[in-house]
Amino acid sequence: MNILRLKALAGAGCFSIILIGAALHPAHAGGLERGGYDIDLLFDPAPVATEAEATYVMPDRKYKNARGPGGADLSPLGFSTSADGAEPYWVPRIGVKAQVVQGVDCMFDYSQPWGAHTAPGSTWSGAFSNIETDIKSDNYAATCSYKFDAGKGQLRFIGGVFYQDISGFKESLVNLLPALTGRVDLEASGWGWRAGVAYEIPEIALRASLVYNSQVKLDNISGTLTLPAILGGANPIYGATQHMPDSVELKLQSGIAPGWLAFGSIKWVNWSVLQSVPICYVGTATSDCFTGGPLSGSQQVTSLDLMYRDGWTVSGGIGHKFNDQWSAATQLTWDRGTSHGYGAQTDTWTLGGGVAYTPQPNIEVRLAGAIGVMTSGHSGIVNGPDGFQAGTDASYDFGNDLVTAISGGLKIKF
Repeated sequence: MNILRLKALAGAGCFSIILIGAALHPAHAGGLERGGYDIDLLFDPAPVATEAEATYVMPDRKYKNARGPGGADLSPLGFSTSADGAEPYWVPRIGVKAQVVQGVDCMFDYSQPWGAHTAPGSTWSGAFSNIETDIKSDNYAATCSYKFDAGKGQLRFIGGVFYQDISGFKESLVNLLPALTGRVDLEASGWGWRAGVAYEIPEIALRASLVYNSQVKLDNISGTLTLPAILGGANPIYGATQHMPDSVELKLQSGIAPGWLAFGSIKWVNWSVLQSVPICYVGTATSDCFTGGPLSGSQQVTSLDLMYRDGWTVSGGIGHKFNDQWSAATQLTWDRGTSHGYGAQTDTWTLGGGVAYTPQPNIEVRLAGAIGVMTSGHSGIVNGPDGFQAGTDASYDFGNDLVTAISGGLKIKF
């Protein structure tokens, strides 16, 4: 294989995986996923590489045919049967990677892997379920790898740790006449780890990687439940121990012709660990703080109902390097919705594309965009553990809705 072909393949490979994978996967994913986890910078061959990027996602989910508790029609009381079901959001990421010694690379990065923001308002018929919910995350990670020659290529072992801080609030209607609202503010934090393996043959831009990210145990969930003064005012609360999900992701790429690269990935995320988060007043015994039916003995005062199933994401695409300055790539992604009768996270199909401009060998500027369809469905009652039912306070339909995203990034090597 000649030097020109080798250079073209390597350039297209580095561009497509970092640009398309990071920019377009967050366009719309199941559960609370936004940016997810991304360690592609670790594979950069430069002694030192830094990158910063941001993605702006614009989901256009619309609720319709909304009903209140027990299927009640609240429209005669002035409540709307429709509402906007999602808010736009940013997904930032920054990272730096360095070669510590020959064969050992380490990466440090900041990201926001999880989040959610919906604000249908206080005047729609589902206000008893949700007026506004906003969940945010901050993730600080350190990941290292050791690579050595193996056959025609190099085998790499990967390991790392990360610390996550999760916070958020939820507002909902607690009384109809007069209309009174309540708010739950929560925060928690925890540690996780990752381990993986990769095999690379740089001459043909081949890379196969398999990475596992552990669960993050949140056993310090705390906050405040704020109700109107007539209903008790502000009270300290806590949540039963929960876990952010573990995940497994397989990524593949390979050069297929001079300047051309094919790539794909399969990811599983264990979102079913998040069903219903019981919230109890401080002072309640932990043995009594659980989600259950009316005869279960639970002393929860409210709950954050998610009722997720596991998520699957499958993607594939192709990249091309036109010359030393310009590259482009396109990708098609299917994400299995984590909602199954409660919530509005159905299957999503996304088509994305992007370009990269390299004015100098050590500088790369990236721009990407995506457009997708969030499929239709219905949210209503779903049975949970111990006779618990989620969705009794609201029901609604939604059609096939649009989601779009734009992303920009800068990478500098030394």
